[in-house]
Amino acid sequence: MIEANQMLILTAFILIIIGLYIVITKRNLLRILVGVEIIATGVNINFIALSLLKHPGLLDPLPHVLAITSILLDGALVGVGLAITLIVYRKYGTLDIDTLRRLRW
Repeated sequence: MIEANQMLILTAFILIIIGLYIVITKRNLLRILVGVEIIATGVNINFIALSLLKHPGLLDPLPHVLAITSILLDGALVGVGLAITLIVYRKYGTLDIDTLRRLRW
């Protein structure tokens, strides 16, 4: 039977794979930003799951603090990413990265 921490590690792995797929295959800036956030969520879940493997039955506060700090930094990343995306859309009228690569700054 699969234990809870093994299920968390599997869930984190699946989220990281989904996020990588989105970042690699999508051509829209917003979708790429969502993919990065899915990767960050998978990494946070992995922190917590690996702390449960290290000390079964005990809660280590360090991975929880790292996950909370990562969540705060992800919030800042989303804010800056959305601001840049909004500026790019207002200036060029598109969010397609192939079109934006062809533009000269």
